[in-house]
Amino acid sequence: MEARLNLFANPAAAKFAKHLNAAGRAVSESTLPAATQELVKIRASQINGCGFCLDMHTKEAAHAGEISVRLHLVASWREATVFTEAERAALELAEQGTRIADAAGGVTDEAWANAAKHYDEDQLAALVSIIAVINAYNRMNVMVQQPAGGYQVGQFA
Repeated sequence: MEARLNLFANPAAAKFAKHLNAAGRAVSESTLPAATQELVKIRASQINGCGFCLDMHTKEAAHAGEISVRLHLVASWREATVFTEAERAALELAEQGTRIADAAGGVTDEAWANAAKHYDEDQLAALVSIIAVINAYNRMNVMVQQPAGGYQVGQFA
């Protein structure tokens, strides 16, 4: 399978990706736990059907020490006992933030309040930002049918 458009070679796409990467770096340098960041990226990518991002973020998470059972259970986090309450709140916010079009009101007050119980204002800002960034990447990759499976850990570092 080949992508419809080479996002890595196209000057306009590369320029956009440079700015998106800078936004992602700002979040990665925040106090939002790195494991939470990866779980959120994985969950949004599952919802959006972005194989490229799933390949990348599951490999990066595993390399950073995330255990396989948690990676395998992200899609069913509600039933899984391996996530903290804070991670559950972040995953709920990620789901609602990713599925904004599915709900007339967007993210519910309940989901926001639950996240706010576990994260301070800077962490909430980072969480909102990482959800926005991963959704942008998911949409780009899904639109061009970016192939998955060949990502190497640290490839874009």
